[in-house]
Amino acid sequence: MDALSGFLDGPRARGAHLLRVSMDPPWSVRIEDEAPLSVMCVARGEARVVTGAGSGTGAGTGTVAGSGTGAGSGTVAGRAAGGRMVTLGPGDLAVARGPDPYTVADDPATPDQAVILPGERCVTPDGTDLSEAMSLGVRTWGNAAEGASVMLVGTYQMRGEISRRLLDALPPLLVLTAREWNSGMTSMLAEEIVRDEPGQEAVLDRLLDLVLISALRLWFSRPEAHAPGWFRALADPVVGQAVRLLQNNPAHPWTVARLAAGTGVSRAALARRFTALVGEPPMAYLTGWRLALAADLLREPDATLGAVARKVGYGSPFALSAAFKREYGVSPQEHRSASPTR
Repeated sequence: MDALSGFLDGPRARGAHLLRVSMDPPWSVRIEDEAPLSVMCVARGEARVVTGAGSGTGAGTGTVAGSGTGAGSGTVAGRAAGGRMVTLGPGDLAVARGPDPYTVADDPATPDQAVILPGERCVTPDGTDLSEAMSLGVRTWGNAAEGASVMLVGTYQMRGEISRRLLDALPPLLVLTAREWNSGMTSMLAEEIVRDEPGQEAVLDRLLDLVLISALRLWFSRPEAHAPGWFRALADPVVGQAVRLLQNNPAHPWTVARLAAGTGVSRAALARRFTALVGEPPMAYLTGWRLALAADLLREPDATLGAVARKVGYGSPFALSAAFKREYGVSPQEHRSASPTR
């Protein structure tokens, strides 16, 4: 399992929340659901996403990352009350990293009409429930059945250590224009999201995974993306192979010598090249990967400490416990007690 696959394991297990949002102006929705990651695809019309100070109390830094220039879709189009605004057009995609709140609207000056809270609760700014009032059918929500603006929204609830490694590398909001990525997937998602057939949740989860993985691959390929060292290293024929060996088989009794033999170079050459590209030596990377896997596996209600230790390459529960506490400051049992189960 590589880190991108691990990143998606949590959403697959839980099921992502998908919704077709259909709006006629004026409209404005404040997002305060604290979701770690949300994907927004514009199927029709336009939407403005406002982050930072202008999006409300408690908002984050407001950084918007994209590659467009000028006033076209997918570019930083202006500022709203100290925050930053990006305009999304048909086929454009945005990925918002939580938990900081943000606003999606037809115009940044439009007052908030709905607030999305944790647990997929929807209320007015004064707290009145809107769940039924704005329901428009199968996975469809908004103020108009065939609104001028239609967005496809998917929310992930991953909260694992492997997911954190990727989330930490993302800006609060990244944008890809329709010209930059395969927006044909938007049309497919738009067709499937309103279907109510057996197995449809699984179909939608896979489609959303495909959209997200495509977006992340494209984003991380950019120099300005500041991709994690391990991701950049995957393109290297030697270090990329070493990273895959460690990620795919963490339980193996790896040494630098064994890893070098698996990649066809000397120990010194591998250690030097790996550290330069990834930012840490091979065995340090392996320790971090093993403990991140262990942290996520411990959230499984039926996983014993002994089984987790064997799966991630520790000889005993005691050895895993000692390493885990050094890394995270809590014992595996304390970590498990504080983590929601799947």
